[in-house]
Amino acid sequence: MRPITLSDYGQWAEVRTRNGEWLTKWEPTKPAGLPNFIGDRSAFALRCNARERDWNLDIAYSFGIFLDGNFIGEINMNSVQRGPFQSAYVGYWIDKKHAGNGYVPESLVLTLQFAFEEKKLHRMQVSMLPRNESSIRVVEKLGLRNEGLAQSYLEINGVWEDHYRYAMLEEEWFTRRDELLAAWL
Repeated sequence: MRPITLSDYGQWAEVRTRNGEWLTKWEPTKPAGLPNFIGDRSAFALRCNARERDWNLDIAYSFGIFLDGNFIGEINMNSVQRGPFQSAYVGYWIDKKHAGNGYVPESLVLTLQFAFEEKKLHRMQVSMLPRNESSIRVVEKLGLRNEGLAQSYLEINGVWEDHYRYAMLEEEWFTRRDELLAAWL
């Protein structure tokens, strides 16, 4: 895992294009006026710059998932909140042809380690649609705590959708750290 750079554009655009239909059903509606990152290298450069800015401002952290040097997905820590909250939300996606091979759970373990050990966060949350069985398997494999169903939680593909919310606290990470690292890295 590493931040995505402009040099990744070709692979990123190819994977996103090929997986467009598969991913759209899980993703928030794109805001009006947002450029087409897939079809425009300049827009993708702006995306990379925005993500670098977010990193520098400590408000979000984005990583590409790579297999043998090839881009296969993304995992992001979004909405990093400091102060009394010390929390962030995780989102991820993977190339359909690599799904089910353990790359997302491995990436999530690395992201949790980064969040709790380097960024000193207290809570990480992952939310997904109840019908997204693949995402549910990821968090259940890692033993994240199911905190229940949030009604009309996010707008996905133009519809307000319920989401299951899973979370891990800093204390839970340090209790289970060695087990998770041994199992997934």
